[in-house]
Amino acid sequence: MAEIGGIGCGCRGVPGGNFFHPGGFSLKSCFLEQQRTRRNRNFLRNVSIVPSFKRGRLITKWSSVAGNSPIFSMDARENSRSFVLVSSRHRKVPVYVMMPIDTFGIDSSGCPIIKRLKALTVSLKALKLAGVHGVAVEVWWGIVERFCPLEFKWSLYDELFRLISEAGLKLHVALCFHSNMHLFRGKGGVSLPLWIREIGDVNKDIYYRDKNGFSNNDYLTLGVDQLPLFGGRTAVQCYEDFMLSFSKNFEPYFGNLIEEISIGLGPSGELRYPAHPLGDGRWTFPGIGEFQCHDKYMMEDLMAVASQEGKPQWGSRDLPNAGCYNSFPSGVPFFEEGRDSFLSDYGRFFLEWYSGKLICHADAILAKAADVLRRRQEEEKSSVMLVAKIGGIYWWYKTSSHPAELTAGYYNTALRDGYDPLASVLSRHGAALHIPCLDMADSETPEKYLCSPEGLLRQIHDVSKKRTIQVTGRNTSERYDVMGLRQIRENCVQPNGETVRSFTFFRMNEKIFRVENWNNFVPFVRQMSADV
Repeated sequence: MAEIGGIGCGCRGVPGGNFFHPGGFSLKSCFLEQQRTRRNRNFLRNVSIVPSFKRGRLITKWSSVAGNSPIFSMDARENSRSFVLVSSRHRKVPVYVMMPIDTFGIDSSGCPIIKRLKALTVSLKALKLAGVHGVAVEVWWGIVERFCPLEFKWSLYDELFRLISEAGLKLHVALCFHSNMHLFRGKGGVSLPLWIREIGDVNKDIYYRDKNGFSNNDYLTLGVDQLPLFGGRTAVQCYEDFMLSFSKNFEPYFGNLIEEISIGLGPSGELRYPAHPLGDGRWTFPGIGEFQCHDKYMMEDLMAVASQEGKPQWGSRDLPNAGCYNSFPSGVPFFEEGRDSFLSDYGRFFLEWYSGKLICHADAILAKAADVLRRRQEEEKSSVMLVAKIGGIYWWYKTSSHPAELTAGYYNTALRDGYDPLASVLSRHGAALHIPCLDMADSETPEKYLCSPEGLLRQIHDVSKKRTIQVTGRNTSERYDVMGLRQIRENCVQPNGETVRSFTFFRMNEKIFRVENWNNFVPFVRQMSADV
């Protein structure tokens, strides 16, 4: 299974390792339309009707958690923000290289350190000579606010950003509110802040749980977004305080060194549920995954929303017949077309709630992030692009139910566009959408698993164009071969000449500097940097 910062295909690639130096309407009518859609069961692909939630409760008037404006059907607002989105026609594609997965370590005293500084310095200079535009750096919550709440220690990043600036490279900063310890199988990595883990030792329901009670401590459950469980702060307030501290400390770099900032919204920084957990043996590709909503806070919310809908019984039972992590769609009743399937009244209710919580989460956090950046950019007239990442769930994409996407929180089926409401939220906040899979072609995936990374990318490009948002992206698997790098370029440059806003290569390690790989990588970077 290849995992490079997110969910990837099991058909090729290996994780990134160490690096070595070379030799990121009306509201009433909207609600009535939802009711008509339910009665008619006429779910067309371009109809995106998902209720919004506020403080864990359904908002039947469909207002935004970030303000009084609607999230959905807001074309006027989207158009009003389009001035920050420069046309991507006839542009170069800046290439960023993600820093090594083990850039940071923990010394004998338990304090974070930057590993192999001299080798890193040489590697950065080599990337600059190759024509690389910049590097992507993960800024970890578990490093900066590691020991105590509201005690932010930025010294490591002060040093790292100085090195990058001296090398003449630009920065994509990824603010990470997740852990990556699962990638190291207990032998390293960055955890959540230690004080968060102490709270989690007492109350495991601050993490996601599956139907069997297994918890995932890589990211806080959406159920605690608005609950003051963290020293009197909610989870969203914790994220906001971190972003404010980052902005205060590094604002002189905004617009000159720091060009893009992606906001962590879930596992691996992606807006999704951890439905396909890696590293603990529960899931392997191409399993459909499992729904992740069995912590007590999510279940309490589900029960409250079901009661509000007049169906309290819908909130007091597990989702029936939804299979397990490694099930295939065939033979799993919920993902077929029977009475208790995803097309049933209950199925649609559950999926609207499940995906709606994710959308609400993105709206709340991106509203805070956009406000921080907006104030800075209005004061200094500098430009930093806000970015939100989603997962590339491309297996079983050619089925009617898209089960792997449903468990991840994307209510996307053959009859419903699940990415349009996500794009609407991003457009509302002037954020770009970051998608993986830019190295992938349908022909390179196992046909029997009904994969279509190309279909997923086309859908993302369509909704981004509709909602007037930029698209950025990255590769899912390590590709140094000529064919793989050519596929990346083809996916980055559309036939009409439009391009993605930027591309991030995952990731720097010793393999990239091997002569046979370097000789392919350098021409690729220079082709991407040429005018389209």
